[in-house]
Amino acid sequence: MDRVPEPELMNDPEQVHAYSSADFEVAHQSIIENFSQIFPDDPSQNVLDLGCGSGDVTVRFAHQFPNCKIDAVDGAEEMLKQATLLIEQESLSERITLHHQQLPNCTFENESFDVIISNSLLHHLHEPQHLWSIIKQLATNETKIYVCDLFRPDTAQEASELVDQYANKEPEILRKDFYNSLLAAFTPDEVRTQIDNAKLDSLNIDVVSDRHMLIYGYL
Repeated sequence: MDRVPEPELMNDPEQVHAYSSADFEVAHQSIIENFSQIFPDDPSQNVLDLGCGSGDVTVRFAHQFPNCKIDAVDGAEEMLKQATLLIEQESLSERITLHHQQLPNCTFENESFDVIISNSLLHHLHEPQHLWSIIKQLATNETKIYVCDLFRPDTAQEASELVDQYANKEPEILRKDFYNSLLAAFTPDEVRTQIDNAKLDSLNIDVVSDRHMLIYGYL
């Protein structure tokens, strides 16, 4: 099945509300647990979260690693409004700084980061190399790189079945978003080509569920 791109930004208030209200407990907590298994050392300093969305993974990461400070980036203003509310609710405003920026035009005070994470950003990008370029720019040889995203199923029917399996109780707007995201996602082979072209071939790609893959490692 060929890739069907979707809009880069999720900025519709109804869409954002449905997304931020959805139950991602299992999926998002597994992202944190997988990171802890791959990188058992506490990342005690500067973390960059690319495509933080409504902030759920960002907040979970901050709670898991209480010594880190996080710069969290998203291009969608409506998403950042939700992230701001969550961060304030969790009393993390002093440790998480939000940035309204969109790849590839991102600038930070830090020239590099100890950890770079990204969840569910890659499949939104019309130019996926923008993600790998910014990672390469802001990583050192010691930076922990950890990207989680959907991968595209073989057929539209398989995508529909995944939506029914994992979002059967969610609002229709979220089910549609999930379906579109599956069709917009890249395959592991496509991502391997992307990171090879970016000269990030030291990174690993693991399929960790029937819909998720991890891209991780060091430069």
